[in-house]
Amino acid sequence: MLSLLLPPARPRATVSPDVTASAPRRPAVILPGLGNNTADYARLAAALRDDHGVPAVAVARVSRPDWLRNAAGLVDPSYWRCNLRPRPVLDWYLKRVDEAVSEARELSPNEGISLIGHSAGGWLARVYMEEFDASDISLLLTLGTPHLPPPKGTPGVIDQTRGLLTYVEKNCAPAVYTPELKYVCIAGRYIQGAPLTGNTIATTDDILAVDTPSDVAEAVMVSTNDKSTQSGPTLRARFIGQGYKQVCGRADVWGDGVVPEVSAHLEGALNISFDGVYHSPVGSDDEQRPWYGSPAILKQWVHHLLS
Repeated sequence: MLSLLLPPARPRATVSPDVTASAPRRPAVILPGLGNNTADYARLAAALRDDHGVPAVAVARVSRPDWLRNAAGLVDPSYWRCNLRPRPVLDWYLKRVDEAVSEARELSPNEGISLIGHSAGGWLARVYMEEFDASDISLLLTLGTPHLPPPKGTPGVIDQTRGLLTYVEKNCAPAVYTPELKYVCIAGRYIQGAPLTGNTIATTDDILAVDTPSDVAEAVMVSTNDKSTQSGPTLRARFIGQGYKQVCGRADVWGDGVVPEVSAHLEGALNISFDGVYHSPVGSDDEQRPWYGSPAILKQWVHHLLS
């Protein structure tokens, strides 16, 4: 990813190019994140259809109690050895995705399909593409997805997916950005975490992402570090940092409040970061705490669905 570190501005993101009316329009399928249900994405689905011209939008049918099905993994010895596989534990979710994809195909049978995976829905989309018929999927766009497994051997870090992300990394196709299939991985920089103890000073580094696949250019960073205006980390930053640490092995990183930025990007994908963007539609606010699907943020990435 080509990125430039600049002083903070909220919100800030890549400027979208205009999309001509003649551009092909693919149907889209939204894959809910862990703990979310279908209704959480109703506004996003409506905005894609009514405001941005996506011809058909299906949301995988998931309820909050459905996620309790994952408890089936507790009886699998692989769970306790941290080498759990997505199937059969998550077959229920993959089936819902397949039903939504079939619905999108019926609504717009002559176009490719875009998958929009929020949070865990992003890496589950990769499992779906590996295990099911994905011949007509031409775009995978992920929003705050923890793509990478936590580093092994880091003190105090427990793989909360019990090996699922390790499986995805080893067995699912790598990210690409080609005319036939594009991976677009979007991360949020809502709050920087901090270690649980100590008085580490937070920096004011921010990223302005440029639409460039991560394997094309190296990062260009200009750090601003004005110690005269810095203070010690807040209790909230320390708490958030402990969550980040369980995902990427470090507490002192930027993220969307749940998923660290470094974990939400994939080598080979088009990686984008948005300043000031919160992880979930639940608890978000379009003005003070926008999430990935808030109108002002959606406007910055929707062009990937239309071209």
